[in-house]
Amino acid sequence: MCQTLGLTEAYEQYKTLQIWNSVVGETISAATSIERFSNGQLFIRVKNPAWRMELNFRKQDILQRLNAALESSIVKEIIFK
Repeated sequence: MCQTLGLTEAYEQYKTLQIWNSVVGETISAATSIERFSNGQLFIRVKNPAWRMELNFRKQDILQRLNAALESSIVKEIIFK
């Protein structure tokens, strides 16, 4: 149904926002908030520079786990701000 209405991408984006907390866990979730998701780029606001550095080290792992949970490679890049 979503595909026929052209809403597949919007649904995938919504799903990504919904599963962020469960993918990254409680600790990281508490230090981050999702700004937006568009064109395969997920923008995440981070509480402080120390967390941003830590998350940049973990970026590939988080990206893989997020796409695995979505059963799709919709997230191409995570940008921590």
